[in-house]
Amino acid sequence: MNLILQGLSTQRHIVEQIAELARPRSIVAIGEHAYRCLDCSYNDEVKSQIDIAAWAAKLDYAFIERSRSLSDFKLVAMDMDSTLITIECIDEIADMQGLKPQVAEITEAAMRGELEFKESLTRRVALLKGLDASALQRVYDERLQLSPGAEKMLQGLQALGMKSLLVSGGFTYFTNRMKQRLQLDYTHSNQLEIIDGKLTGKVIGGIVDGEEKKRTVARVCQELDISPEQSIVMGDGANDLKMMSIAGLSVAFRAKPIVRAQADIALNFVGLDGILNLFHK
Repeated sequence: MNLILQGLSTQRHIVEQIAELARPRSIVAIGEHAYRCLDCSYNDEVKSQIDIAAWAAKLDYAFIERSRSLSDFKLVAMDMDSTLITIECIDEIADMQGLKPQVAEITEAAMRGELEFKESLTRRVALLKGLDASALQRVYDERLQLSPGAEKMLQGLQALGMKSLLVSGGFTYFTNRMKQRLQLDYTHSNQLEIIDGKLTGKVIGGIVDGEEKKRTVARVCQELDISPEQSIVMGDGANDLKMMSIAGLSVAFRAKPIVRAQADIALNFVGLDGILNLFHK
């Protein structure tokens, strides 16, 4: 088993101190702030010790089987809000109505798993009734930013021939633009109803919740004639857990505690491109 340690700024002596908990055969620098610790001992106790030490040092870690490589995977599936991008789009749309605190509170409860997603989305979208649809473009132009490392990650994975899926409990207005901007292969999300240039406070069709996200990943895998085990799935909130559960590698990105606890790997400090450091090229 190899141990990857990486951070935004990394001092080798700290890496060596943390890695010693897993007694590696050797430590190799694989980037400016990333190290691969070879042939580590691995068990629950070691993992727990590394988890505590790495968090304290603001380093991300991952135990990866030596035989695994990025070429094992054929699809990367991503949540959008607070994963591929830094914002929750619905919270920013609500801010145009002066309703961001109310909507953000519901969003947070849903992402922590305290509120069923369909109910939370229905309640939040209802608060947007009457808002001019031009607010969506304003959010895209003024507030939407890609998460750190997003473009580098996608370029790296696409260069290996990996397909990409953006599956979101957010809205088609934004996923469609992300698809074009980042040359994504597939997107699936919710469609806001707009009549006479105004949001009606309703969603057209079924709501993309956690179960639908899981079905979408499985469907795209079937279309590509691959197993879900050949997918990398990443997210940050409780509604991502079902699709993450069928992946060959699940990645929690700056995620809620409930998601970090269940994911194979958590990236808490580095950008999304930290995925590229996990495997031998």
